[in-house]
Amino acid sequence: MFAYYLDLAWHSLRRNPILTALMVLAIGLGIGASMTMITVLHVLTDDPLPGRSSQLFTPHLDPLPLNYKQGGDSPDAADNVTWPDAMALLKAHRAERQAAMAGGTLLVRPTRADLRPFNVDGRYATADFFAMFGMPFEHGQSWSAADDAARAHVVVLSDTLYRKLFGNGSGIGQDVRLGEHDFRVIGVTADWQPKPMFYADPGAQHYSDVDQFFLPLSAAVDLKLSTNGNQSGWGKNDDSTSLTGATMTWLQFWVQLNSPAQAQAYRQFLVDYSAQQKAQGRFERPSTDAKLYSLMGWLKHENLVPNDVRLQLWLALGFLFVCMVNIVALLLAKFLRRSSEISVRRALGARRRDIFLQLGIESALIGVAGGVLGLVIAQIGLWSVRHRPDDYAQLAQMDMPMLLGTLALAIIASVVAGLLPAWRACRVQPALQLKTS
Repeated sequence: MFAYYLDLAWHSLRRNPILTALMVLAIGLGIGASMTMITVLHVLTDDPLPGRSSQLFTPHLDPLPLNYKQGGDSPDAADNVTWPDAMALLKAHRAERQAAMAGGTLLVRPTRADLRPFNVDGRYATADFFAMFGMPFEHGQSWSAADDAARAHVVVLSDTLYRKLFGNGSGIGQDVRLGEHDFRVIGVTADWQPKPMFYADPGAQHYSDVDQFFLPLSAAVDLKLSTNGNQSGWGKNDDSTSLTGATMTWLQFWVQLNSPAQAQAYRQFLVDYSAQQKAQGRFERPSTDAKLYSLMGWLKHENLVPNDVRLQLWLALGFLFVCMVNIVALLLAKFLRRSSEISVRRALGARRRDIFLQLGIESALIGVAGGVLGLVIAQIGLWSVRHRPDDYAQLAQMDMPMLLGTLALAIIASVVAGLLPAWRACRVQPALQLKTS
């Protein structure tokens, strides 16, 4: 029976090619515009570490003075932590794993004659960084807590930077000159690029930055290596510019907590720590300002999705609604023009639900054609997004779930649009139509 209805729908659509083309074009434009923006929003709100994100949290302390004035467009200074606070949280060791970190850009001075010096972005971190985030290693290993304490001059390279410096040769154990200092290569990670780069400074380019090297944070501070990101100071004299001072926020801090009970205990620890610092006269704001954000909660707090993307999504969905209204009108006109045909089928024994099913299949067929057109339009839309200067632009790619979702949305939209016309056509009185004919 389904094949019979499908054949009827096909012949019906072929009888009115212009009307069919208008409906397919309307659904295709609406679906294409909507799926372009839905795909962009999907990319921006996707989980950067599936399967691990539920165990990752970032503490939020507030060491700022009461009279601190936040710049209008600059990130919240309290989103980062100070060196003393980071070291205190590390020493307390209240989490399964914990790591302090900061970004930096260094000049690489290759030993190969065919390579000129170039800048690369990387991360200064403590030893748990790799295990906590589940970074895969191609060769070697990460450094240890003992290396952190010894301020060891060791480095872990990304696979891309490693191959650029050493080709197919073995670079483990060799020195790499970063800035004005030599570091011994002890490990090589597989290219690891979570998007967004959730652990980076709030002011970073979260969708385009990639870490190419990793150094012990203690060594970076000891050698006074340059850092990236927001540095907010409020002390007097040199204290406000000292990275190890108590009046400069610049570090990011993440912890691994494997259960809700551990998360609750750590949250209470932060409140108690903040209250202790306030009692000592260091923190001036309420201890209740101490918070613990989950990974996805942190992304929401940082509001990484640009407002113009949300606006464009609503505009695209509004355009889809307008397209659906037009399709309803076109289908209503099409189905009512076939009242005589429908009445004959009713007179020959067809039930209302048979007519409704036939017209519904015809609407779904329009949806399939519109979905295919919508996929083409969406790909064109995503191509245009990838040529924008935004840092997330290169990520605007459709994956398989989004491709299937486009077709599903087109079919659902066309079927929903055909419900009213199909129902209205089913209500036609056969006797009246046959008598008129």
